[in-house]
Amino acid sequence: MAVDATQPYDDQNIFAKILRGEIPNRTVFEDEWALAFHDINPQAPIHILVIPKGAYVSWDDFSAKGSEAEIAGFIRAVGHVAREQGLVAPGYRLLANAGINSHQEVPHLHVHLFGGKALGPMLMR
Repeated sequence: MAVDATQPYDDQNIFAKILRGEIPNRTVFEDEWALAFHDINPQAPIHILVIPKGAYVSWDDFSAKGSEAEIAGFIRAVGHVAREQGLVAPGYRLLANAGINSHQEVPHLHVHLFGGKALGPMLMR
C-alpha cells in the first residue's frame, strides 16, 4: 500500500521498529544520524536502505524539519555506504520514493542504494 507523504509520522512503521531494535536487520553502517541495512527483497545485487534515525515521513518532511546536523549526517552516511560497498567507480543509483505516485511503501524517509550491475534506464518507457 502506497503512503501519503504528507501524513503524520507513524512510530509503528517497520523502519521505526528496526531503529528500536524490535525487528532484526543486516546492518552495514550505523552512526548517530543514520542506519543502513540490506533490503529484504533486493532488486539488484547490492540493494541497501539508508534511513535517518529521526522520525521523518519523506524527503520533503526531512528537508523542512531536520536539523542541519541531521541532514548533513544522513547525506554523509549515504556517501559513506556507497564508498564502503565499492560502488563509486562502477556507479550506483539512489532512489527516494515520496508519496502515493512514487509508490512509497514505508512512511519513514529512506534511500535505496542500488548497485552491483548495470541498472538500465531509470523509468519504464
